[in-house]
Amino acid sequence: MSEIKYPDGAIPCLDKGFIRLVDSMGSDGAIVQAARVSYGRGTTKVTRDKGLIRYLLRHRHSTPFEMVELKFHAKMPIFVARQWVRHRTANINEYSLRYSEARDDFYIPKKEDIHFQSKFNKQGRDADEVPDALKEKVIQYFTEMSENSFDIYQNLNEAGIARELARAILPVNLYTEWYWKNDLHNTFHFLKLRMDTHAQYEIRVFAEGMAKFVKQIAPIAYEAFEDYVLNGMYLSSIEKSVLTKKIPHHITKEIYDDIVYRIVASMNATKPRTENELYVLYQETGGCDSKEDFEIKWNAGNIETGNVFELREFKAKFKDIFI
Repeated sequence: MSEIKYPDGAIPCLDKGFIRLVDSMGSDGAIVQAARVSYGRGTTKVTRDKGLIRYLLRHRHSTPFEMVELKFHAKMPIFVARQWVRHRTANINEYSLRYSEARDDFYIPKKEDIHFQSKFNKQGRDADEVPDALKEKVIQYFTEMSENSFDIYQNLNEAGIARELARAILPVNLYTEWYWKNDLHNTFHFLKLRMDTHAQYEIRVFAEGMAKFVKQIAPIAYEAFEDYVLNGMYLSSIEKSVLTKKIPHHITKEIYDDIVYRIVASMNATKPRTENELYVLYQETGGCDSKEDFEIKWNAGNIETGNVFELREFKAKFKDIFI
């Protein structure tokens, strides 16, 4: 097998692969600029830009995120590339085995990455432990197949057989590489699917590497992506119906009151109020506790704060569904 060489700035993936950011256009500022086109560069306050980016992602306004583009150079096994290429919004230029000879680079899985076929998921792996002897046999088969197929490929090349035909003898654990360019909106979609715990391990490591570069280029947008997409949840009408029927009213009331208190605490953190002003603000926000109960809860502390606009949106949605 050939010596592993990684380009500058590359993140190693699997046993011989890598991903690196080659170039990019735009950042968080480009998203804001596109959304506030009449204002040129947008607002001068980072907090306002952050709020706008989070609003855009939260409400699925995708166009401004398409103003940011990222170009990656990646080296991965062919079977990973065949999954990757399903994301058809990208521009791709791949190493060609018609014009160039294949390199002696094959993916051999590590023992800890060898699992049985899942009994419940046709395209997934089972968590049950594979006996060590069987793992050794799997690695042996991968290694023998890779070496034998490459020897045959070289023999065909030396005999003068066309490369475009000789390449067909090579297995899909052979490494290929390409340049892959996509806009931020569709890159987020790629990351959502390929960073999921149900995604195949071999492509997930590339997505995780890609995410590190995306976070460097557009940190505010990536934070919003984590909050609303990676760690967020969208409910269908059926799911909403089940929740409204199964969650007791006293529980939904407690949750609603908690949202109200968080809004008041967040507004107070930005602009401190007197005790009387706080209770008035609490009532205006939708709170129903008496002043005495309000003071007890408020003085107990431990009220989490957050983004006021997001909390107000959440309150409106929650009230519409449950109250």
